[in-house]
Amino acid sequence: MRDTRLNYWKAGLRSVPPEVWRREDCEVLILADNHLTGIPPALGRLRALHTLDLGHNALTGIPEEIGELAPGLTRYLYLHDNRLTGLPDGLCALDRLGYLNAGDNPLGRLPEEIGEMGGLVELRAQNAQLTNVPASAGRLGLLRELWLGGNALTGLPASFTALHALRVLELRNNALPGVPEALRALPLLRRIDLRGNRIGELPSWIAELPSLEKLDLRWNAVADTAEPVVALRERGCVVLT
Repeated sequence: MRDTRLNYWKAGLRSVPPEVWRREDCEVLILADNHLTGIPPALGRLRALHTLDLGHNALTGIPEEIGELAPGLTRYLYLHDNRLTGLPDGLCALDRLGYLNAGDNPLGRLPEEIGEMGGLVELRAQNAQLTNVPASAGRLGLLRELWLGGNALTGLPASFTALHALRVLELRNNALPGVPEALRALPLLRRIDLRGNRIGELPSWIAELPSLEKLDLRWNAVADTAEPVVALRERGCVVLT
């Protein structure tokens, strides 16, 4: 039986071997840790893929044809640590994809219709030069983990009140002046990382989040004796200040 996994990890590649595009039965394609600067439109032929790893390269763009990998691409898509200045609109067609890592790229923004990617359970976009998050992200109803650290965010859209499955929210090293109001509607939040923002006070409602287990507030101006901090600690939540 032919192996449906192609692994070119750290293979010293500067271009994708042509034979890859003839492997339309390929389910896992790993091209991570090479010297790739581009991916041809032929990527759209590999419709059996459920996992694609393009991380740790020098990619400056992803072809729109990536959208043709739906509905097969359901598990993992790694695009992190490249030179991407944007993500193609075609990416949003991957409505069954569970995990997307687009971090450590100078993206500047996420696609406006990222909310179409309704299968996402985990989204990572750290260190991506983001100044905002599209309102459509509030439609990611299955999302459990969201990693947005190392950006320039000053707030989150009100639509985040609909992310009722969210358990982990990482927002460290942004420019948030306070805890985003939308979080008070998220009953399953267990961990919130707000390190290195511009927060001076906590809202009283944060002590009422029923599932909160850890709140990291280091490198902010929140007092260790603030009433919500004390209330959270009394009920067993770990609060770092």
